[in-house]
Amino acid sequence: MSPDRVFVVRSGPDLTRVRPIPPNSELRRGRRFLVAYVGVIGQQEGLDLLLEAAVFMRDELGRTDAHFTIMGDGTEVENLRQLSRRLNVDELVEFTGRVSEAQLWETLGTADVCVNPDRVNEMNDKSTMNKILEYMALGKPIVQFELAEGRVSAGEASVYAAPNDPRDFARKLCDLLDDPERCRQMGQIGRQRVEEELAWHHQVPRLLAAYKKALS
Repeated sequence: MSPDRVFVVRSGPDLTRVRPIPPNSELRRGRRFLVAYVGVIGQQEGLDLLLEAAVFMRDELGRTDAHFTIMGDGTEVENLRQLSRRLNVDELVEFTGRVSEAQLWETLGTADVCVNPDRVNEMNDKSTMNKILEYMALGKPIVQFELAEGRVSAGEASVYAAPNDPRDFARKLCDLLDDPERCRQMGQIGRQRVEEELAWHHQVPRLLAAYKKALS
């Protein structure tokens, strides 16, 4: 394709809608920290690996001070609920199903760290999920596996665990939970990147230019 016919329009967050709501400490369910996920719940999203990370944190690292909230729906919800029971992490993990926009922003606004446990595979490696940019827009530090496009999008707003390794994911998560200043700095980096480059208002001119070119 000729370069003058190529337009990259990213699915950036609309900052008039992505607005932090004051934290609600009750969402931590009595624990010190809140770890949040939002998105589709299917096989490729790797939430079984997140549950395994929670087990490792509890059994090997002695950490029961984080509550995990998983927001969203999909084909694997019931399987994951059953896995959570088998792994005996129900008291640490909450599946909310689909939530209202207000509840979404309140939960993410309360979260200490947001996570993206998408498995490393050919598709995920070349995709940026909306949740990554939403986390960044809210100034939240991120833990995800080492995905090429995930790193391109999040940069230093995220830490990157070894591919599909729940133990390393758990360690990276604990490192952030124990370092609030680093979390604050990462959140600032993510928010600034969204404001200056990734937000939807930066994408609109590219989209309009693509339509103009096509219709000409």
